[in-house]
Amino acid sequence: MRDLVPNKRILLFEPITPLFSDYAEKARFVYIPEEESAKYHEADVFGFPVGTAFIKNFYYSHDFRDESKGRKIIETRLLVKREEGWDALPYIWNDEQTEAFLEIAGGMERVQWIDMKGNEMDLKTYTIPNKNQCKGCHVDDGKFKPIGPKARNLNFEIEYADGKMNQLEKWKQMGFLSDAPEAKNAPKMADWDNPESSSLHDRALAYLEINCGTCHSPTGPANTSGLHLTTYEKNPANLGICKSSVAAGRGSGGFLYDIVPGKPDESILVFRMESTDPGIMMPELGRHLVHQEGVELVREWIAELEGGCGKMKGKVQ
Repeated sequence: MRDLVPNKRILLFEPITPLFSDYAEKARFVYIPEEESAKYHEADVFGFPVGTAFIKNFYYSHDFRDESKGRKIIETRLLVKREEGWDALPYIWNDEQTEAFLEIAGGMERVQWIDMKGNEMDLKTYTIPNKNQCKGCHVDDGKFKPIGPKARNLNFEIEYADGKMNQLEKWKQMGFLSDAPEAKNAPKMADWDNPESSSLHDRALAYLEINCGTCHSPTGPANTSGLHLTTYEKNPANLGICKSSVAAGRGSGGFLYDIVPGKPDESILVFRMESTDPGIMMPELGRHLVHQEGVELVREWIAELEGGCGKMKGKVQ
């Protein structure tokens, strides 16, 4: 089981721009019952039938530079569509890597690995969420549901056992998806980590939508903040540009605006992304470490923004 090889009805999938989770690697699969399919939606999560299951495995390679040295699977999270709605089921793997056990209360693990630069990493507090904490991210418009399976997240090629194929086309071929257009006519998100995939602006918004937009959207739990970090947002103020924080408290760092064009060091957004203080950091769930590469992208984006925020500068005195 630890090889994570699926049977014929369980399909591998990957988002173009993934969520950061303390540098954990992930193997994602979807199961849709026989004779059933998901209904395509251009902007929202697809409409999935009862019996659908999403399977998300979190693991760390012992040495990110050489996968042949093995890995440790930490947890497997399931989202299962019941008659009454979606159900979250967290499983924790044993040390022998032979089985995973349902742990409704979640748990904590210590994880050690060598990163791509050869640094020895030691995460003493990898957190496995409890059943109820899953709702902290998976609620949209008051409903508990999946986040990632949207057309724009899946519209690119990945490697399957039988070769490379666009995921939307693969889902249609498998009978997993109905009423979908050709992939070339579907929306597509930028790859945050590939400068050749799109503009700096589009890559930064793709990163922010996946890591922040589940809460910071018009229908997310943080909608009252007025900060809408999605790829569809066109209003600069809703993106945080020269926007004062509504209720950040000490999370503002004393700064005046969420984003100050040309000045990442004066922007609340960067301040919170660079923090590991539970009362300051954003996202507030799902991480203990700073995503250095993600911060670098957002910093670069803000540095290239033009304009100003009036006469007031720096921190609140």
